[in-house]
Amino acid sequence: MSVRILFIGDIVGSPGRSAISRELHRLVDRHAVDLVIANGENAAGGFGITPDTAEELFRQGICLLTSGNHIWDKKDTSGFLDREERIIRPLNYPPGTPGRGAALVETPGGITVGVLNLEGRVYMKNLDCPFRTADAELARLKKITPIVLVDIHAEATSEKSALGWYLDGRVSAVVGTHTHVQTADERILPGGTAYLTDVGMTGSFDSVIGIDKHQAIQRFLTQQPVKFDVPKKDLRINAVVIGVETATGKAVSIERINVPVG
Repeated sequence: MSVRILFIGDIVGSPGRSAISRELHRLVDRHAVDLVIANGENAAGGFGITPDTAEELFRQGICLLTSGNHIWDKKDTSGFLDREERIIRPLNYPPGTPGRGAALVETPGGITVGVLNLEGRVYMKNLDCPFRTADAELARLKKITPIVLVDIHAEATSEKSALGWYLDGRVSAVVGTHTHVQTADERILPGGTAYLTDVGMTGSFDSVIGIDKHQAIQRFLTQQPVKFDVPKKDLRINAVVIGVETATGKAVSIERINVPVG
């Protein structure tokens, strides 16, 4: 028996949410998906998330939202992270940080899946070690379920790859987020862990990683602050579907998805 998990790459602004509302149900049917997880740290205006945008995504069928460094970009986020158990932030932030870094979710068929959110340190914040943080949390999660998916929100390909190898055989999947650029290296590692360096993004591809391309170019040309907007053309969903054997927690399949939204 296996469970099929759909993980959706960083949802960017209202165009990303629109893509989800228009296409998610078809993806779930087409790929016989049992559980939908997404990275939602950019769901509100391209930076951060709000209770309303999160609720909109939950209504579309997403069971859990992971995040990353932009989870703090909206002023009211800290307050609702402690209340909303369906949103997690990277676990390796300091003790006392609002919210939680791991969650247990259940499929309609009653299968429990553990989800762990981590943030990388290369070219990012000086956080606790994601490798050792994973060790400690997996000791807890694996007592409850053999099925664990890890979202590593990181800049450096090398750091994501190293974590994939480090956790091979101990988790069902390691998928990367943050760069908004989907990689083509999906595979199942020798120990049975599905791996993809970056799932990509969901939103407008008439853009620079989801941001108005003209504004992004202006920022690079002038090195001055520029107000960023989120464009609405050429919508796509970047995601990955992972099949996991329920008894062992080992991945049996991984399929990368890049779907245009009509």
